[in-house]
Amino acid sequence: MKYKDKDGKPFQQDRSSRTVPMAIMFVVLCGFSFYLGGIFCSQKDSFVANNVKDSVESPKATSLGSMQVKDVSFPDCGIEYQDYTPCTDPKRWKKYGTHRLTFLERHCPPAFERKECLVPPPDGYKTPIKWPKSKNECWYRNVPYDWINKQKSNQHWLKKEGEKFLFPGGGTMFPNGVSHYVDLMQDLIPGMKDGTIRTAIDTGCGVASWGGDLLDRNILTLSLAPRDNHEAQVQFALERGIPAILGIISTQRLPFPSNSFDMAHCSRCLIPWTEFGGIYLLEVHRILRPGGFWVLSGPPVNYENRWRGWNTTIEEQKSDYEKLQELLTSMCFKFYKKKDDIAVWQKSMDNDCYKKLDAPDNYPTRCDDGTEPDAAWYVPLRPCVVTPDKKLKKLGLKSLPKWPERLHTAPERVADVSGGSEGAFRHDDSKWKTRVKHYKKLLPAIGTDKIRNVMDMNTLYGGFAAAVIDSPLWVMNVVSSYAANTLPVVFDRGLIGTYHDWCEAFSTYPRTYDLLHLDGLFTAESHRCEMKYVLLEMDRILRPGGYAIIRESSYYVDAVATIGKGMKWGCRKEETEYSVEKEKILICQKKLWYSSKETSR
Repeated sequence: MKYKDKDGKPFQQDRSSRTVPMAIMFVVLCGFSFYLGGIFCSQKDSFVANNVKDSVESPKATSLGSMQVKDVSFPDCGIEYQDYTPCTDPKRWKKYGTHRLTFLERHCPPAFERKECLVPPPDGYKTPIKWPKSKNECWYRNVPYDWINKQKSNQHWLKKEGEKFLFPGGGTMFPNGVSHYVDLMQDLIPGMKDGTIRTAIDTGCGVASWGGDLLDRNILTLSLAPRDNHEAQVQFALERGIPAILGIISTQRLPFPSNSFDMAHCSRCLIPWTEFGGIYLLEVHRILRPGGFWVLSGPPVNYENRWRGWNTTIEEQKSDYEKLQELLTSMCFKFYKKKDDIAVWQKSMDNDCYKKLDAPDNYPTRCDDGTEPDAAWYVPLRPCVVTPDKKLKKLGLKSLPKWPERLHTAPERVADVSGGSEGAFRHDDSKWKTRVKHYKKLLPAIGTDKIRNVMDMNTLYGGFAAAVIDSPLWVMNVVSSYAANTLPVVFDRGLIGTYHDWCEAFSTYPRTYDLLHLDGLFTAESHRCEMKYVLLEMDRILRPGGYAIIRESSYYVDAVATIGKGMKWGCRKEETEYSVEKEKILICQKKLWYSSKETSR
């Protein structure tokens, strides 16, 4: 499929995976019409949405060549599903083992158990408080959980006052406030002040106060926590407008490429770093770029002064600390600095260290089992060290341009992408500046306080995120686990993202994004993923009042508009910035509605 550039000349679309010969398209559409007819020909129970009007009425039936998509409506799931996370569902935990907390990992329901309904908001749900005020407070009814408030009240994670939760910036290891804690950390790591460190990951993030504070210092942090007995750590983070994702270091690799984050952090995150041969530390090593920093506060750091509060003995904590030091040294971390409760190690940039891993009887060894370093979608953890590629000379932290220069500098790893080059990167960067300028005309809410949490559902190089960098928002860049591996380029630019397969649910709570953007996702993956379920998942994670920008072929834009009406979306079709006939833009807004079903709890 060809489009035209701004001069009117045809050019091939950037992703080869989106180029579909017309003969294949005809076959796909014929097959698509067969199952869509079965999906959409029957009417579901209808329901009423309040206070939001359709911006454009969808037609009764949309004709897409040989494909007929009729009106459809979806019932609501019931209030007991208000915080439904399909692939991390507590109702399914008993089916999985407790070894290394595997039950907390992703376990998606089989196809026959998929929900074909709309996840409702909690009773009394309100439009979220706007950024930056949201960093310090949120509506209680939007996240109506008191567990953390009751269990951690003495540590000042959050407190309930009237109709709101307040976030005073406390934490287990920063009783004097998160800003004081980060100030101390900056004294230890000067690169946090000058743009050297841009991306960070916080494992066991609590309510993400650490990541929230770093946003004010131009460090973009992805907070990570499982769905556990704390109920809603990640949900609190996203309600506040802070980047976060459900996840756990257990038996599978984290969904990130190797050598990507500039810094990793654990503040008493309760991960047993020295157990199972240090396999969790090996995963931190994999995702941390050469020269990157690992920061630990909590046991066994400062055990000399803290051991009495850890229900242990000073001898046990001393042994744990020595074992931790030994493990880190064995996998080419160097001790960097330590002060009070904070200790810092740095991932080696010295290839001579990695040569030592090949010594007989050495543990851990160098990974040589054929597993790609960036393979990270349902890939088991390996008890070995992923070593940096020797051919990459600009992978290390000191070799990258400082922020913000690195945002628009073509990363070295773009050459590893099929068809990737510095020229292709610059073309993509320029193209998205033009596209976003057009988006802002179509959706003036972009760049205002109405949009904070954004997801680019199938990015290439992170061009969309780079083009909105001056807006008060952040972008989760998603790269399909079946697409070309471009996520390392995204991280090298100083942006964040994750691998994902859109045939499954995303690792987040409902109502956590203000804007979802997709560019050709259905064209690229409709042969694998049923469009209905992708759209229902988009509805699950989109906040009431939130928007979707769907850039697709005319075929899919019309189909989505019809299905969107059944999800209580108001949609309108727009031209692209160059008015290309075969490609259109659909702007949709999700309505606020409440469940009419009785709770079964």
